[in-house]
Amino acid sequence: MAPHPFRILSVEETQVARDVVLSLHPDVVVDFREIYLQEPAKQGMKEYLDLEHSAKLSPTSKRPPRLAKCQYDIVGSDRIPEYHESIVDVGIRKRVRHEVIGKENHASLTLWEFQILLEACKKSDMWQHAVAELKLPDGFELVVEPWPYGGLDIGAENRRYFQGLCFAQDTRNGNADSNFYAYPIPLIPILDAHKKEIIRVDRLATGGKGDPLSGKTHSERVVDHCQAGEYVPELVKGGIRKDLKPINITQPEGPSFKITDESLVEWQKWRFRVSFNPREGAVIHDVHYDGRSVLYRLSLSEMTVPYCDPRPPFHRKQAFDFGDGGAGNCANNLSLGCDCLGLIKYFDGVVVDSTGEPRVHPNVICLHEQDNGIGWKHTNWRTGRAVVTRYRELVVQFIITLANYEYVFAFKFDQAGGITIEARATGIVSVVNIDPGKTSDYGNVVSGGVLAQNHQHIFCARIDPAIDGHSNTVLHEESHTAPWDKEKNPNGNLYEVRKTIVNRSAGLDAAPHHNRVFKVINPNKRNPISGSPVAYKFTPPPTQKLLATPGSIQANRALFGQHHVWVTKYQDNELYAAGRFTLQSQLERGGVADMVKRNDEVVNEDVVIWSVFGLTHNPRVEDWPVMPVDIFQVNLRPSDFFTANPAIDVPSTKNTASVLVDDKKDCCTAGKL
Repeated sequence: MAPHPFRILSVEETQVARDVVLSLHPDVVVDFREIYLQEPAKQGMKEYLDLEHSAKLSPTSKRPPRLAKCQYDIVGSDRIPEYHESIVDVGIRKRVRHEVIGKENHASLTLWEFQILLEACKKSDMWQHAVAELKLPDGFELVVEPWPYGGLDIGAENRRYFQGLCFAQDTRNGNADSNFYAYPIPLIPILDAHKKEIIRVDRLATGGKGDPLSGKTHSERVVDHCQAGEYVPELVKGGIRKDLKPINITQPEGPSFKITDESLVEWQKWRFRVSFNPREGAVIHDVHYDGRSVLYRLSLSEMTVPYCDPRPPFHRKQAFDFGDGGAGNCANNLSLGCDCLGLIKYFDGVVVDSTGEPRVHPNVICLHEQDNGIGWKHTNWRTGRAVVTRYRELVVQFIITLANYEYVFAFKFDQAGGITIEARATGIVSVVNIDPGKTSDYGNVVSGGVLAQNHQHIFCARIDPAIDGHSNTVLHEESHTAPWDKEKNPNGNLYEVRKTIVNRSAGLDAAPHHNRVFKVINPNKRNPISGSPVAYKFTPPPTQKLLATPGSIQANRALFGQHHVWVTKYQDNELYAAGRFTLQSQLERGGVADMVKRNDEVVNEDVVIWSVFGLTHNPRVEDWPVMPVDIFQVNLRPSDFFTANPAIDVPSTKNTASVLVDDKKDCCTAGKL
């Protein structure tokens, strides 16, 4: 049976794509970066899905071709890699599209390029001399952690660079997981990725308030004033808590979801597909509720993390975690009983090494049900009868580790037709060395000698709606105080609900003071009760937008951070809020800002919504050594889509596994917990 068009490439299909590319470049070195599914063009996919949902799909039905996107470098006699992207039809074993990327753009980095940085440091006399200027205590070893170089300065030569943030690890405790971030080193080696050489060592300022931006004020014994900041249980000072009893998530009759073809998920009237790719991580496709179309595609599109420390080279410190390295590439192999609880279904990915050889990337997505409190409840005060249901969710989750930070991303589906997009930030804050006794305007001292720099995390979710079909319109709805009026508002209690259609592609913002709500409506279908167009709505989180000064390189690289909501007209392959190429960019190209410049008509069209939200993170001591999760959510909810509460038929079932703390007395009447 042919795989579903949204199902990820198998190991065998990936191998076919690799072999085709190698056959086309027989006399040069080919260094592969990625091979993954090139999703079908939407028009052909809509025709396929119409047949699938009407049960008319047959073995002879026309199917979109299985395409592989192959990203690779060609290394010729000059030994300078030339970046190529090819589309291979794995069914007919033929390349159908080929693009040589200009040198002004850089491919996203790979994990094996990081290893090149580490090897270059070992070989570099320049680097060894810089390290020798510092006197690390006995038992401490240097750690170099690869990082994207950031945005190129104006006038800088456009070569491919990487940098390394440096720390010292205390090896005296014999634990390989001892927290080296507690001992930051004020050196950054710069790698020319083409030459595979360290070309410069940046020496960092370690001063505080009142010190110059480029002042070098540290002593040669640069970590003597630093303190341990351990987080692994066996090293936590004072040990871990002993009074915490287990909580078990049990489902004695099994899960309520069903998985088919390793991609189709069916649960509580929901039906959708799950896929995975190296840039976006988990992607949700073809979302239906009770047979009705809700979304065509849902993903996390981009995230940028700009730092506000103006001291060189920190002005370049800005990661694009999806575009620079890829969320899927950095996805954790999730652990049963740790990252997800209950009855778990795992989904695997497929990745390649530099030779293009594919392998399974196991357990990169977990799917499970969870209880999230009360779903709905009402008590009839006359009879005393209470009817209450639980708020159960189906969670599709993946977790990425990017050097010091972790991000937990989840798509949550509930029984009332709602979808929640959730991002959780945790991990270890990015830190630099600060002189003893000093404080800084650029961050907060979280431990001895450790300055956690102020920064932002700006996320963007891409929402491709299909509200009862693909012809949709976006409007925003606000509530305003109505003026006094003898006829219409004689007592001053009226407020007005104002609706504004978004006619053309645009960037818009949250307005919590007016309760601005965005609705994606299908103007061609009306709710039979209210008469309003069927719709889904969301309130954009009114989080702070990008703070870098307009016109700065940080701001220009992330124009998507200018607004909370962008509305664009759908075009194939427009998936990335900051554009295809973010590594070392100076300007966002091909991102949402450029899409909006087309000034497309977006009324009763195939539209895309881009929801931008995030965290302005001015670190606190409580974020050290590992920060508790910060949680951000975008909630998509039906609005006149149904004719009643869609969860009204959820069983009001008493949980018989719940027991009293004291089984001899009623805990309420006894006054006990």
